[in-house]
Amino acid sequence: MVDLNLVAIRLKKDEEVVLKPYVDTVGKTTIGTGRNLTDKGISIEENDYLLHNDIHDALDNLSIYTWFTSLDPVRQLVMVCMMFNLGPTRFAGFSNMLKYMQAHDYVDASIEMLNSKWATQVGQRARDYAQMIKQGILI
Repeated sequence: MVDLNLVAIRLKKDEEVVLKPYVDTVGKTTIGTGRNLTDKGISIEENDYLLHNDIHDALDNLSIYTWFTSLDPVRQLVMVCMMFNLGPTRFAGFSNMLKYMQAHDYVDASIEMLNSKWATQVGQRARDYAQMIKQGILI
């Protein structure tokens, strides 16, 4: 049986490792070690692995907000989802919302969430998140 580790080493040498999507020489969107996203895509297991890593990144990014751990699980969920969606720079731009979250003023925090370009971009998601922040109930 062929040594799969040797195959991986050889393919990394031949294909190179490119960690962002690119268009290959025949016009296919590709990533990693020659993964043809255009034709093959990713499996649900690969999606779940990437998602798990991205959730952990969002949690790491939230660690600078000392008040985050004092939130109930529903409000923490919303903050993680927003960090995931926005990234740390855009998330930090919600300065008024963050100020209200820190003060546990959830009514004003929910208003600030909806008073944003982001809310118009994501529509119902923003309304759901605002309601969850306001009430502390999962919907």
